[in-house]
Amino acid sequence: MPKPAILIVDDEPQVLNAVERDLRSHYRSDFRIIKATSGVEALATLPELQRRAVPVALFLVDQRMPQMTGVEFLLQARTYFPEAKKALLTAYADTSAAIDSINKVGLDFYLMKPWDPPEDNLYPVLDDLLGDWKATASLPYEGIQVAGTLWSPSSHTVKDFLARNQIPYKWLDIEKDPQARRMVEDAQPGSFNLPVVFFPDGTVLVQPGIRNLAERVGLQTRAASPFYDLAIVGAGPAGLAAAVYGASEGLRTIMVEREAPGGQAGTSSRIENYLGFPNGLSGADLARRAVTQARRFGVEILTAEEVTGVRAQDSYRFIQLAGGGEISCHALLITSGVSVRRLEAPGVEQFTGAGVYYGAALFEAAHYRDQDVFIVGGANSAGQAAVFFARYARTVTMLVRSSDLESSMSQYLIDQIRAIPNVHVLFNVEVVEARGSDRLETICILNRLTGETTVSSAAAMFIFIGAVPRTEMVKDLVERDSSGFILTGPDLRRDGRWPSAWTEKRDPLLLETSCPGIFAAGDVRHRSVKRVATAVGEGAVAVALIHQYLKTV
Repeated sequence: MPKPAILIVDDEPQVLNAVERDLRSHYRSDFRIIKATSGVEALATLPELQRRAVPVALFLVDQRMPQMTGVEFLLQARTYFPEAKKALLTAYADTSAAIDSINKVGLDFYLMKPWDPPEDNLYPVLDDLLGDWKATASLPYEGIQVAGTLWSPSSHTVKDFLARNQIPYKWLDIEKDPQARRMVEDAQPGSFNLPVVFFPDGTVLVQPGIRNLAERVGLQTRAASPFYDLAIVGAGPAGLAAAVYGASEGLRTIMVEREAPGGQAGTSSRIENYLGFPNGLSGADLARRAVTQARRFGVEILTAEEVTGVRAQDSYRFIQLAGGGEISCHALLITSGVSVRRLEAPGVEQFTGAGVYYGAALFEAAHYRDQDVFIVGGANSAGQAAVFFARYARTVTMLVRSSDLESSMSQYLIDQIRAIPNVHVLFNVEVVEARGSDRLETICILNRLTGETTVSSAAAMFIFIGAVPRTEMVKDLVERDSSGFILTGPDLRRDGRWPSAWTEKRDPLLLETSCPGIFAAGDVRHRSVKRVATAVGEGAVAVALIHQYLKTV
């Protein structure tokens, strides 16, 4: 933590320098001594100290100053640092003003000029005040702080990005914290945009783009080299497994991820059927372990970067980046996974990020403590979310289009859901409208059997209604099925023939696409088994196949 500050204010340079000299000689090892020649100058420093998370332990202020008296300064200064101790320097003629200010500003002490010798008249008083401050002060959080509102979609986007990339931060709700609102206003005079991200060094980002934010928090967004042996698009379980195996076996490997490592699995609150973890583990924990392992083997991971296109030229494969430029490689692996399918109903898009969320959004759970939330969907991801949110919400209601859970959910999850008293499941229903003012307030639920529509109050709605593959970047290069999933290996054969684009004398390898040297693994692949363990296995197998391919190049 940065040293707490003692701020001294006096318009007489000789007095100010004398106070500074005495304080430095006694307190410099534990406190930062800051001086100002007027109340106006001192007030201007407070927002900067706040942004840098430098706590102010003591204001030592002269009462009789032009423009602004000491009491007037303290009235404004305490809104920035309400826990700071407050002491006035007064001449004999100002003692009545000092006494009057005890109640007005919560003055802790007033000191008469002159204070010599400081060992008798200054240090004992300040030692007591600073000792009290240390015993009771709530020391500021030293890391990244995000200020916004719970109902701001852009605030949700920033929080989601930081949480999924496991960047610690503190959330400041300006609707509940007047000091946070002041910080936001001071950071952008004359305008008001959310969110505002405060960094420990005092720098500020207002409504940042994700790429800008990624660079600022230290994530890699640019490749170190124009060429790699293996490039991987997507950092889900399949991509992470391939990165670990590829790099550990000597392939110079780069992985490009547009959001955060872990993919959909990374948002799972609890994965209980993954081999080797009898107590289960969260998706975020699995992603963290895998990222650490990949980086240990030298894998470059580009975050907040999207692949917009792929092309092939001779024996080289190229990926084109949204941020500009392209990366070439000998072999390319597509593990871009799937995106949650959007719910097409009036009002849903309007309240996305303001009560409506796609995926688990685990970091939002605590905000809905003792409230009623809804989970839309009936597969494993929805079930895991229901179990997790039941720890916080008053009620969790699952809205399922089908007539049962058995056809889409693992039995262990079904058993858990049935055993949790505040989780309820409605079958044969769908959401047909979301309503509210600036946030989600109610949802309209249609019973598909009776045609009856009911309106329910909803603090939040989390949507898990299937997925669509992220394969637009290769749509003109490799064969896909009617749903957009990539065809590989034997699935490429139609009527006993390989696609016309396949010109090699050999057959495609098991996970190879219709373009030689481009492979696909995980959920993005046609007829893949949508399980974490399967994706990890396919990622590992893909690397073995890539080694076979590289022998032919």
